[in-house]
Amino acid sequence: MGIKEELAAELKDALKKGDSRRRDAIRQIETEVAMARTAPDDVDDELYRRVISAYVKKMAKAAREYRQLGDRGREMADKLEFEVDYLSRWLPTKLGEEETRRLVAETIARLGTAGDPKAAGRVIGTIIREHKDEVDGGLVARLVSEELGSG
Repeated sequence: MGIKEELAAELKDALKKGDSRRRDAIRQIETEVAMARTAPDDVDDELYRRVISAYVKKMAKAAREYRQLGDRGREMADKLEFEVDYLSRWLPTKLGEEETRRLVAETIARLGTAGDPKAAGRVIGTIIREHKDEVDGGLVARLVSEELGSG
């Protein structure tokens, strides 16, 4: 079963159970997919993954900002964090910080760029190109910067 079909089944279940948080998250993804597609027949799992990934990234950032507001932003932060957690199940699993740190160290050693802060872009580019779906780009950038002494 593809992501589109899974989401349709989840929406039906959410409607039956009166689960407005799931319902709203799924409807938002369907809206985002409708805006992202270029032709009616190009809707596939890859499009859903790209849309969900972009949406999750935006909502995670917004949730962090709402958390900074304290009590005033708690309800909205909770809602957005639910959406991020719920929708993340359709995304590829990313490497954690320790695994990413090992990957950064291995890539720096392989490229021979240790101690050269100017090589950060080359190292980051190599890792992203080789491990696009496995790593978080922001985490890679931070760890490369730390390892090369440019951060």
